[in-house]
Amino acid sequence: MHVQEWLETVPAVAVYALVGIVIGLESLGIPLPGEIILVSSALLASQHGDIDPVVLGACATAGAIIGDSIGYAIGRKGGRPLLAWLGGKFPRHFSEAHIATAERSFQKWGMWAVFFGRFVALLRIFAGPLAGVLRMPYWKFLTANVLGGILWAGGTTAVIYYVGIVAESWLKRFSWLGLVAAVLIGVTSMLVLKRKANNTASAAEPTPTPAPVGD
Repeated sequence: MHVQEWLETVPAVAVYALVGIVIGLESLGIPLPGEIILVSSALLASQHGDIDPVVLGACATAGAIIGDSIGYAIGRKGGRPLLAWLGGKFPRHFSEAHIATAERSFQKWGMWAVFFGRFVALLRIFAGPLAGVLRMPYWKFLTANVLGGILWAGGTTAVIYYVGIVAESWLKRFSWLGLVAAVLIGVTSMLVLKRKANNTASAAEPTPTPAPVGD
């Protein structure tokens, strides 16, 4: 069963709670499909009046901010041994290579890595714990966390909600045209996010130092 089909079987309050909890746990550092849940819920809200998109966006934003803050506190207390433990539990997401890439991003961009990391799947999981491990000043982390959480969660909810309304209207009038438009929007969004993630990883790669030439 697809995520959206399953969400249609649960009441609005449960959808709000599910979105907030899953995004909060993902932001805390547990690799969960927070973005998929948020997008599916926003699409569901565009088709069913029982789900309020404003409440949905608020729950997603709260989950993102609170989860990141808890992850920061855990990372600050646990230090690097925490990253090693996470690597053992989730080797696919917390491998040494992924940790090194995320750490270089933080060292290069500081609080901006927390802000823009909200839009990149890998950094979204790392942001809170790694900022704590690296002892980023909390006021910087909190500022980037709040702004990034509002823009990502609230913005994603709003965009997907209105796209869903437009797509549904087109599907009713020109079924094939609406379907093509929906597919193009989905593919374009996926390519943009993938390119952004690749650019982030490439920019974080250290520049090789040329070997000294002997006399």
